[in-house]
Parts: sequence; C-alpha cells; structure tokens
Amino acid sequence: MTYYHKTMDSPVGQLTLIASDKGLAAVLWENELPDRVNINAGTIDIHHPILCQAEEQLNEYFAKKRTSFSVELDFVGTAFQKKIWKALLTIPFGETRTYGQIAKQIGDPKAVRAVGGAANKNPISIIAPCHRVIGASGKLVGFAGGIANKNRLLQLENKVSPTLF
Repeated sequence: MTYYHKTMDSPVGQLTLIASDKGLAAVLWENELPDRVNINAGTIDIHHPILCQAEEQLNEYFAKKRTSFSVELDFVGTAFQKKIWKALLTIPFGETRTYGQIAKQIGDPKAVRAVGGAANKNPISIIAPCHRVIGASGKLVGFAGGIANKNRLLQLENKVSPTLF
C-alpha cells in the first residue's frame, strides 16, 4: 500500500498525518516512539485530499468548532486492535470510558489489559479518541501523546479531568 504524509501544527504539538488512498491511517505525535505504530509515512504530499480534509477537521476540533470527524479512516492493525479502535470511535465527545468499560463493550470483560495495549497502539490519535479512555480510578493513565496532552484534549472537550497524573 502506498502512503502519503504531511505535518501540521496544533495546540498539542506538531502532528504527522498519514493516509492511503482509502483513508487516514495515522495521526502521530511530535515525540512519537518509533515502534508504536508500524506504518511507513510514505511520500510527502501536502495536497493529498484525505490529508487536507483531516487537517481541516483537526483544526476545527482544536478551534472548538467540531465535535466529530467524518474523514474516511484506514486502520492498519490486527483484527483485535481494529475492534478496539472502532469501539473508541463510539465514545461521545466530552465523555470518558474506562478500559474495563471498553472490554465489556466488545464482549470480553476480562480483556482490560489487552484493551489498554490496543489503545496504546491506536494509530489515529485524537480522531479515534483514545484520550477519552481513563483508568478505573478515574485518573488519567497511559497515552502515547503524554498525560499533559491527554489532559489538554479532555479540557478542550470541556471534560475536566480529575487529576493530571
């Protein structure tokens, strides 16, 4: 599969957007761990229509003018990971879920750790809102973009986080 990428500035740092011709495949963080998401960034294409649509929608989200995304997605991962990432898409704007709630939602209440592992590998950050998944205690835990950015995103959505750490 051929991929294209572009970068964009945002309130949570520079983001790298990666797309195939089928849809958006990744939104990666400025300080992304090199092996967290296994997608080749491909060639730079600042005019690719999917990348431009994703950038526009993310800018609207950061400006508090968008609460959901309509850009076509092209998840790259295992069947289990895709199941979790699609479950993330069901978390409404401004709400949170625990890893346990997601595990129950997919019909496997004992898969809490596996849900956490899949959420950590979520390639389409922000749009597939893994920032809306919190620990059972209500605390902010585990986020590829960093806990401070998780807190910023939840605050942007008017969800006051219980604690930064």
